[in-house]
Amino acid sequence: MGLREDQIERYSRQILLPRIGGKGQQKLLDARVLIIGAGGLGSPAALYLASAGIGRIGIVDSDKVELSNLQRQILHSTADLGRTKVDSAKDTLNAINQDAEVVPDQIRLTSENIMDIIAKYDIIIDGSDNFPTRYLVNDACVISGKPLVHGGIFRFDGQAMTILPGESACYRCLFPEPPPPGLVPSCQEAGILGAVAGIIGTMQANEVLKYILGIGNLLTGRLLIFNALDSSFRQVKVPRDPKCPVCSEKPTVTKLIDYEQFCSLRQKKEE
Repeated sequence: MGLREDQIERYSRQILLPRIGGKGQQKLLDARVLIIGAGGLGSPAALYLASAGIGRIGIVDSDKVELSNLQRQILHSTADLGRTKVDSAKDTLNAINQDAEVVPDQIRLTSENIMDIIAKYDIIIDGSDNFPTRYLVNDACVISGKPLVHGGIFRFDGQAMTILPGESACYRCLFPEPPPPGLVPSCQEAGILGAVAGIIGTMQANEVLKYILGIGNLLTGRLLIFNALDSSFRQVKVPRDPKCPVCSEKPTVTKLIDYEQFCSLRQKKEE
């Protein structure tokens, strides 16, 4: 099934690229991407993926839009205050591109529901800002073999990494266990520069597009670190940990659990 005339015009600047073309654009239209969190990271990621022509975009978020969100969560506007983030996100994305099938899911991810949710998608973006969700998503993706694009932001800093289960390091290769309660403040407590969320969320979208198109070098085995104060990017090599509790040959984590008891966070808001 070929591209429609209006699609050829809409995506013309991508189709012109020698490593994309019409076949690459069709790959994007056929792709299914899940974004966990319609907040600081999920917002820019979703906007660029919808604009690029991703066919199905799932958005998981249990929160409603609050005034303090609007400094960085660019999917939402003042008119959306009090609405569920997933419904606000769907309206914004479809206003940009009706080609995108946006699937809103206003739930909190748990060890009981995450496997069924991620099974419907080709690749996952983690836009959460709390450790219970981050570890749950990593473990679920590794166990199920789903590619995952990690992103994290804090004050003036951000980081991103792509995880291909069985091929590259996972989040636990970097940080084997969640931190003790109270050791790491949340963005609510420490603050975040909105533009940092935009930069890292856009990097996550870029990783997804490269993965779907099969072009470029993914951030596998590498942690990209951004500092806004000196506008610097650097990369740190992240080898697979042969003793990783979840992705090693002899994992100690073989089933999913909920990590709230370790991190003392319950129903924390997305960024």
